[in-house]
Amino acid sequence: MATKFSTVLVGGGTGFVGSFVVDAFRRISNKVLIVSRKPTKETLTWEDISKNGLPNETDVVINLAGQNVLDPFKFWTDSFKQTVIQSRVGTTKTLAEAINSASKPPQALITISGVGYYPPSETAVYDEESKPDSSDFFSKLCQDWEDASKLNDKCPTRRVIIRSGVVIGPGGGIMKQMYPLYWTQYAGPIGSGKQYFPWIHVEDLANMFVFAAKNNQVTGVLNGVAPQKTTNHQFSTAFGEACLKPAIGMIPEWAIRLIFGPVRAEMMTKGQLVVPKRAVGYGFKYLFEDIEYACKNSIYG
Repeated sequence: MATKFSTVLVGGGTGFVGSFVVDAFRRISNKVLIVSRKPTKETLTWEDISKNGLPNETDVVINLAGQNVLDPFKFWTDSFKQTVIQSRVGTTKTLAEAINSASKPPQALITISGVGYYPPSETAVYDEESKPDSSDFFSKLCQDWEDASKLNDKCPTRRVIIRSGVVIGPGGGIMKQMYPLYWTQYAGPIGSGKQYFPWIHVEDLANMFVFAAKNNQVTGVLNGVAPQKTTNHQFSTAFGEACLKPAIGMIPEWAIRLIFGPVRAEMMTKGQLVVPKRAVGYGFKYLFEDIEYACKNSIYG
């Protein structure tokens, strides 16, 4: 897999996950181009892609774009929901259409999705073949998100979807949101803490994108989660120990519902036990398999 790419195009490459993915591909590519909503000298816009198609010699197309669903400063309005949908489904569709119309299609299209695809459960075990819940907003969103990446039957581009768990790592993601709470009396698990907490370290997620791009045998869905089975209580304990601030409190469900509303609160108060069956089967190697080690790295590097 000692592949050297000419050009890699990354939608949403300026975010927390995107910055790690971009850095990972810069080590194995001649050029990495970022697609963003805001035009700069170093980025393309979505309008550029819609009008002009893919840049020349694009080998790999990646999409990580998506409005932060758990922004506590955004009310769960119809307008915000449309922004959440468009930022995922619309951008993915733009890239898929550009690939379909390209005179020289790229080798691979790799898009992100979420474990919200699977129904919340305290007993079920979900691998990549498990079915979604069509009645749940976030499951339906993930289905539409993934469907938007479909290509023409004659298109030779290999398609991979990574269903990511909660991303933890230094400088962003859930760690940035949770860290201040661990200096208050409210630090601790959400509700009972029994709900499963599918997670992945940001470096492993970035490496999974590289792995999928370089390995021509990888197709279809990969569950982007660590192999360790972890509950919300176990995560809270590990994070509290990493912060040197034991998680002795508890965040009540009513508080989460008050801040985020019932639809988003369900993402946090319920969970899924998701396993990376296909990723492990393909031979992907994790740097962070243990939640305690991952939390300590996220705090101290």
